[in-house]
Amino acid sequence: MARPLRVAADAGLTARMLLTMVLLGAVYLFFVSVMLAYGVDITFVAVFVGIMLLAQYYLSDKLVLWSTGAREVSPSEAPELHDMVGRLAALADLPKPRVAIVPTDVPNAFATGRNPNNAVVAVTSGLMRRLSKPEIEAVLAHEITHVKNRDVAVITIASFFATVAAFLTRQLMWLGYWGVPMGGDRRDERGGGAYAWVIIYLVSLVVYFVSYLLIQALSRYREYAADRGAAYLTGAPSNLASALMKISGVMERIPAQDLRQAEALNAFFIVPALRGSSIAELFSTHPSLEKRLAYLRKLELELAGR
Repeated sequence: MARPLRVAADAGLTARMLLTMVLLGAVYLFFVSVMLAYGVDITFVAVFVGIMLLAQYYLSDKLVLWSTGAREVSPSEAPELHDMVGRLAALADLPKPRVAIVPTDVPNAFATGRNPNNAVVAVTSGLMRRLSKPEIEAVLAHEITHVKNRDVAVITIASFFATVAAFLTRQLMWLGYWGVPMGGDRRDERGGGAYAWVIIYLVSLVVYFVSYLLIQALSRYREYAADRGAAYLTGAPSNLASALMKISGVMERIPAQDLRQAEALNAFFIVPALRGSSIAELFSTHPSLEKRLAYLRKLELELAGR
């Protein structure tokens, strides 16, 4: 049995992730403080969003497999894939995830599941056709690291108050449109219902926008962490770099309709199903290809002891 490997921490990356989470916490604290100050009871919305996110979290593996059309495969159906996943999971000191294949020409892969005991690692048939065995192994190592880092849980928790703010923004817009008054003495003391509507709506909108950007930044840092884990698990960062270049290059030739169908799951993929260089990284769940390749080159030197 393979001996578990220890992935050395990247102090700079860890610090950036912590700073992002602290900022996110500060934004959420501000949001809750304003709601309390204006007497807005968000208990119902928070409970509703909590149940929704909890259901999404617990059913994440089934929902993602269903929405992508992925099919779980047995060791007899995909022996090489199972061998690679089993070996990498042992190196990462994890139980072996279930394995699935998505029947699409879009070359990509993802991991899902609420914890390592319920994880699924999926690759597309397009990825298996185009990548070499070492490149597929590097992609699987990236996904196994997502499982080890519990990224589904991290992003779900980080999204909680952002989802509450988004929900409030939509509800307030509709209630304001229909002229529904906001009762309550505390709001009246501050200038009446109309004034409170505007303040609460704008605060919810700003909180949603700022937290959205912070969550995207956190997602990009988790991608770097997964790239780092893959480099250590395989000992060959260049294999992942080669895989990323192939996947990104092929994306330019995939029909637009196939890319649109895959866009809803971009946060799960190793490379977003997008093309074009004009996409602002600020709004992206993944770092740019150039930055990921530069980080992998840095890891190559780190592993070589230079």
